[in-house]
Amino acid sequence: MSKGPLHNQLNKSSLIEHLEKDGRPRTTLSFYQYAKVANPDFLRDHVFTTWAPLGVLGRIYVSKEGINAQLSLPDDTMEAFRRSLDSIDWLVGVRLNIAIEGNDKSFLKLTVKVRDKIVADGLDDDGFDVTNCGKHVSAQEFNALASRPDTVIVDMRNHYESEVGHFKGAILPAAETFRDEIREVEDLLQDRKEKNIVLYCTGGIRCEKASAYLKHRGFPNVHQLEGGIIEYVRQVRTDGLENRFRGVNFVFDERMAERVSEDIVAECHQCGAACDHVTNCANAACNVLMVQCPSCAASLTGTCGDDCRDFIALPEEEQKARRSGTRPARRTLRKPDTARVARKN
Repeated sequence: MSKGPLHNQLNKSSLIEHLEKDGRPRTTLSFYQYAKVANPDFLRDHVFTTWAPLGVLGRIYVSKEGINAQLSLPDDTMEAFRRSLDSIDWLVGVRLNIAIEGNDKSFLKLTVKVRDKIVADGLDDDGFDVTNCGKHVSAQEFNALASRPDTVIVDMRNHYESEVGHFKGAILPAAETFRDEIREVEDLLQDRKEKNIVLYCTGGIRCEKASAYLKHRGFPNVHQLEGGIIEYVRQVRTDGLENRFRGVNFVFDERMAERVSEDIVAECHQCGAACDHVTNCANAACNVLMVQCPSCAASLTGTCGDDCRDFIALPEEEQKARRSGTRPARRTLRKPDTARVARKN
């Protein structure tokens, strides 16, 4: 018997219509696990055929080194989903990072892909022990370390993520990819090797590899925030701890960002007004990632500038003809020249 196509076959408007018709409340979450996977293709097919009937939507990467998943699912299938995880021995009890802010349309389709790595890092994993990672610290332990003068906090996310939200006093690298950032961070920390190095990222996965690499390169006191920003915020709110994160947490789904604090640490890329609304240019041929205030969004019709505004005013058929054969690159409108250090307050 055919098990059907292992990929989505609907367009975006149909996917949204399907979600609205379903109507069930959904939970957005993420998780990852490094493990030795003998047959990533088999795992890919198993994940898709098991999770699709549960209503799981999201972006999942599998490889010989494990799984990296960002997804949403109906609340009433959560227990069945957990059982499916526990049926895989190396995923028993894996931590699920529940999103700070819920959104029933955070993901519109289920995509499961086989990749060389679950996060592109450019490292030779055979050259060091990737399991010898930094010490995991809770939100309370992170805050205690952050208050010490011998601690250096490093944001292991890309510059466009840290631009709209970050921890007080953190080093904010200028890199646009994780691959470049690992090398940049190593260089930035050369004169601080003996200090307490505390790494953080969205959900923890990037810090697993980065902390192991830094230890391999001779940094003796490397720590990483357990569960990343998502778990930190959960613990802060549950336990009534001081929140040292300012702004919004950038996420790679339809929501774009989750509000963590009322601080606005970014500015509109067009006019410079205080703003942390992350969006893509409404011109699909451009699609540049930007921060844009409501005023500029209105005057530019959601685009990044006059050229794109004029382009989307063209008849749809002419737009399609001009876009034919092109594919928008993943770009950001603004990039810092050098690493920055976040304000202490």
